[in-house]
This record gives sequence, C-alpha cells and structure tokens, in this order.
Amino acid sequence: MQDTDSRDLPTDPTGLRVTVVGLHFAPEPSGNAPYTTGLVRGLSKRGHRVHAIVGYPHYPQWRVLDGYTGWSMDETLDGASIRRLRHYVPADPSLLRRLVMEASFGLRAAFADWKRPDAVVLVSPGLLATAIASVRAKVTRTPYVVWVQDIYTLGLSESGRGGRLLASTAGTLERSVLQSGGGVIAIHERFKRYLRDSLGVRRAPISVVRNWSHVEIPSVDRAAVRRRQGWAEDDVVVLHAGNMGVKQALDNVVLASRVASERGSRVRFVLLGDGNQRAALQAMGSNDRLEFLSTLPDGAFEEVLASADILLVNEQPGAAEAAVPSKLTTYFSTGLPVVAATDAQSITAEELQLSGGGVRVDPADPAALVDAAEALGSDPELGRRLGQAGKRFRTEFQSEDNSLDAMASILRGLAGKSAAAPAELPTSAR
Repeated sequence: MQDTDSRDLPTDPTGLRVTVVGLHFAPEPSGNAPYTTGLVRGLSKRGHRVHAIVGYPHYPQWRVLDGYTGWSMDETLDGASIRRLRHYVPADPSLLRRLVMEASFGLRAAFADWKRPDAVVLVSPGLLATAIASVRAKVTRTPYVVWVQDIYTLGLSESGRGGRLLASTAGTLERSVLQSGGGVIAIHERFKRYLRDSLGVRRAPISVVRNWSHVEIPSVDRAAVRRRQGWAEDDVVVLHAGNMGVKQALDNVVLASRVASERGSRVRFVLLGDGNQRAALQAMGSNDRLEFLSTLPDGAFEEVLASADILLVNEQPGAAEAAVPSKLTTYFSTGLPVVAATDAQSITAEELQLSGGGVRVDPADPAALVDAAEALGSDPELGRRLGQAGKRFRTEFQSEDNSLDAMASILRGLAGKSAAAPAELPTSAR
C-alpha cells in the first residue's frame, strides 16, 4: 500500500484521534472500500491521527488476495496506521456465510487495539460486525458514529433473502445499533428518510454526507484502447464495471446481448470485474455481442472505462431504496452517458434525474436495454450532452473535499471539539 511519510503531512494541534472500523478497504476496488480508504487518507491529510481496523482484501472475488498472509498485518497509508485482521472468507457467499464472516471480523475488531480515540467511525455494512464493535465502544464509553453505506434491512426485504423473520430481526438490530451511538451518517437523503421514518431511528441525529468521486479519468487515446480491446470502430460499447453479484442482476445484460446478436446490432455489452455470480453468467452462454473482462489495475481500468460509449447500471426489480450505486460517482467522472436498468422509483433513477447524466429503462427488460443503447449510439450529440451533465453534477455535488470536511466536522462535534456545522447539500441535489 502506498505510504506518505507523516512528517510531510500538515499538522493540526487541535486534530482528533480517530479510529475507523470497516471490513472493506483498499486494494478492494468496489463497494464501500474506496470510501473507507478515502476517509482514512483524507482525515490523515487534514492533520488528524487516524487508525483503521480493516479486513483482509477479498471482495468481489471472494478469496483473500495473494500476498496477504498471517493472522494480522500492519501497514501505513498517508500517515494513518492500518491494522488488518484476518477473518473468515466464504468461497460461496450465502447469506449465512456472510453473517459468519461479519461476526468473525467484528469479534476480532472488538478486541483489537483502538489507540484510545476521541471518536470512532463504524462502517456498515457489515451490520453484524458494526453491532459487535459498537458493544466495545459503549463499554469503553467511546463516542462513535455509524456510517451507513447500505441499509441492511432494506437489502434483505427487497431481495427477498432470508424471509420475513430474518428481515424483522435485522431491522431490530439495525435500529438498535444506529440509535445507540452518537449519530448516523447516511450517504443519501433517501437513506435518511428511510432510517428516520420507516426504521424508526429517532434518538440519534442523522447527517447526510454524499459519497464522492474517487476516480480521475486521464486523457485517453480511445482509438488505441479500443483496438487493443478488440472493439470495432463502429461498436457501441456498453460497459458495466464492478461487482457481479445478486443485486446487480446481470443476467438481464446477458439476455440483452442475445437480443443484440439476433438483431445484428452494433451494441456490444462488456462486463468488467468479478463477483460471486460471474461463473453463472458465463455459463449462460457466449455470443458475439458479449464480453467479460477481469478486474483491471489502476490506470488500465480508467482507460478502458473512458473508451466505452455508454456506462451501465443494472439492478434487480424492486431494488428501490437499499443502495446508492457507488459506480455512479465513477461513471460521472468520464463524461460518458449512463443507461440505468432500474425501477422508476429507485435512488438510481432519482440520481439520473437530478444529474441529467443518462437515461432509465425498466429492469429485467433486455430488449428495452438494447433499444436505449442503440438510440444513444445513433445520436452522439445526445450522448455528449448527457455525459457532460453527469460530469457537472460530479463537480458540483460529489466533491471529495466537501464530503471529507463535513465528515471531519461531524467527528469534531462527536468528540466535543468546536467546529462549524457540516455543510448541507442544496435541496436540488438531494
């Protein structure tokens, strides 16, 4: 992991001692890992003394990456100390096995050295790990906030996994954990409304701090990259980057590629990344309009992303509230249009409407997905306008500095140190 000598970092005599506890961390490329990593790096660069307790990198491929050995490991990142704790990683991540993984990490994190912090950030998911770590915080009377990147209860209810009893139990646990700390940080106004009005989180203040764009897109020789990838000059490349899991429902994309192949369409679907559903998706069969790419290193990832024509978000029908797709913050950095196969009432649809950065089609409708891609492919000027609108939205409302300043302000308040109130987003961007 890249390290910057802490002597080169600015010092802040009023800086906090902050401990961040989260299962996912760099070099994991997707999910909440880039944001947990960015928080640790950003707080450290602002003069705070930061200690992170994190898991071994395993997502989205569901195996520990090569080179990460032993029972624990210590690293540094831009002056912050990183303590990695080995935990159970299921090769087949069923719901029960994920809970065991969260519990194994949570128990280790609860008994780790927290470095006597002024404030603690617990990252959820995983909820069970957060619940266990929160017991340590309460016993030691350490102020903590829960940073909600996904709402666990909604994920269970919208996916139908585990049944009503498990969803009800998870709701009780989630409400208890969120209410027992010094506050909650949600990444979207819709999350805040659900936590307050539906889950019943009333005893703890809920702040909204949006995730930020953590990817910078360099100037790219698109023609050269496309030739290297084997993409034809007239291909309309629709690229999905990130996890290939149940929530992404990418069987819809495989079916759309069949429609495109049968039509003789110029649309080419590219699935970039890894995940527990990748093998099943590949087993659905190949055709000339579908391509799978393995996870790419930094640099190559940005080049391939910027050389597509359209970027894709695909979600399960009914997945309206459970998650804000983190890939949107990356997509909007490219200046390319986005197509989202998602419910009309979903957070993703709301983000597209607010940003003006793309178009929505119904989920689980392969032909509609192909139609939208063909329409954008035949109207480059429309694609350019959508892409530029997304880029403007990213600049105005997904600023890393603004989000990290707000996080630091919340933590100062939690620790009882004076600070300005965190900035709120304009209503138009909620």
